[in-house]
Amino acid sequence: MSPALEVKAVSYQFGGKPALDDVSFVVQPASFTALLGPNGAGKTTLFALATRLFDCRTGSINIFGHDLRHQPSAALAKLGVVFQEPTLDLDLTVIQNLRYAAALHGLGRRDATNRIERELTRLGLSERRHEKARRLNGGHRRRIEIARALMHEPALLLLDEPSVGLDVPTRRQLIEQVHSLCRDDGIAVLWATHLVDELDPTTDRIVLLHRGKVRAEGKAEEVLAAAGTSDLRCLFDDLVAPS
Repeated sequence: MSPALEVKAVSYQFGGKPALDDVSFVVQPASFTALLGPNGAGKTTLFALATRLFDCRTGSINIFGHDLRHQPSAALAKLGVVFQEPTLDLDLTVIQNLRYAAALHGLGRRDATNRIERELTRLGLSERRHEKARRLNGGHRRRIEIARALMHEPALLLLDEPSVGLDVPTRRQLIEQVHSLCRDDGIAVLWATHLVDELDPTTDRIVLLHRGKVRAEGKAEEVLAAAGTSDLRCLFDDLVAPS
């Protein structure tokens, strides 16, 4: 099976200043991979390239074997995205936000209703369906954005700093729910974060990005073993320390 996401030798610049420098890594199907790096590492730029908000001209990005630049429709059909900035329409109810997303993907009313019910149940939001989005707390809004991203049944889900602004218990609940998508539904996840405590070193893969370069990649426990440490926070601090 092709990797869920394959990034090969990708570079990108803003006004002559490198944002990404020869970045390569893979995300395997049904796996949770953390794109870990401090603010300014290049995580959001990489997401913009993977979603075609920016054009990838140096290197290539493949989604389940489909080249994003040359087969964009086939590649993007496999992809769901939750961006860092909230994008819900706050004046619509939960179910209206989801129906709108379903309509954008061309789903018929019956299919849309079935998928909305499934995602609301899975994310524990059935009782919130008729509430306006502005009345929800940050954690509930994020879960609705995830439900919306799953409307077209993607095989790969990208989440850019999805836990920003959430308290610790809410973050942990969100992380567990996303892990369950990998474990129970076979969805591949790339979770961008600057928070080391959002990773499970026994199960997760990591891509550690700093100043536009990949500093480490692999299963977290293997990366730690290769570095001769069992402390992911110390490894992170060492790899991103000012040179």
